[in-house]
Amino acid sequence: MTPATLEITILGSGTSTGVPVVGCDCAVCRSSDPRNQRTRCSALISDGRHNILIDTAPDLRQQALREDIRRIDAVLYTHSHADHLHGIDDLRGFNLRSKKSIPLYGSPQTLGRIRHNFGYIFAGLDTPGYVPRLSLHPVATNFSLFNLTIVPIPIDHGGMPTYGYRCGPFAYLTDCNGIPESSLALLDNLDLLVLDGLRFKPHNTHFNIPQAIQMAEIIGARQTLLTHLSHEVDHPRHAPQLPAEVDFAYDGQRLALPLHQMAEETLLRQLP
Repeated sequence: MTPATLEITILGSGTSTGVPVVGCDCAVCRSSDPRNQRTRCSALISDGRHNILIDTAPDLRQQALREDIRRIDAVLYTHSHADHLHGIDDLRGFNLRSKKSIPLYGSPQTLGRIRHNFGYIFAGLDTPGYVPRLSLHPVATNFSLFNLTIVPIPIDHGGMPTYGYRCGPFAYLTDCNGIPESSLALLDNLDLLVLDGLRFKPHNTHFNIPQAIQMAEIIGARQTLLTHLSHEVDHPRHAPQLPAEVDFAYDGQRLALPLHQMAEETLLRQLP
């Protein structure tokens, strides 16, 4: 049975440095507004029975404690940059609770890089509790996970191919500065889009905020949240300047979305 509701939690909304930035005394880094305090970029999808993590940020332990996450059933990886990957060892704590291996999904290139960079995890060491218990599952097209249809969305990160992901009425596209037409075709009729919007100034591998707003208008989701935010973004000062259907994400933000069976079946028919 398809679950009736998806709950999306923004675990981290910050760029690779996090906010506050080490050694910075700017107004945002000194801000007491919790929306300006950003751990590295990550999100959680839950149907009430299973928790699917998107990326293992270096702040994963802190995020899991803050949100009282007790289990992780699978991880979707967008790409292998350190700010989206280097919390991987913190998955060990979830293994110790569940006594089960956690499947990791991503492009063949991303999972190959994970295997290479974290060889100690996949070397077959028979020492319980010493390393995370993880399995690698390369994906190139849509697949089913806990009766949910997961759609990898190829996007461009300054010449580096990365994945976003769609699950029913929700899509998550971080770390990108281009979305191919073929991927745009997979993003119609969204209730919620989480989209890269690094800063106001141009950047060579990320959408800046004006570009992200333009892309949000093209995609046409009912609500768009900008994530991967730098300390150039002051939430209370800049959020009122955004279009009505666009806002800045913040750490700990939770959104519940209806997941309609008919919408899932329509999406499946449209996929290659």
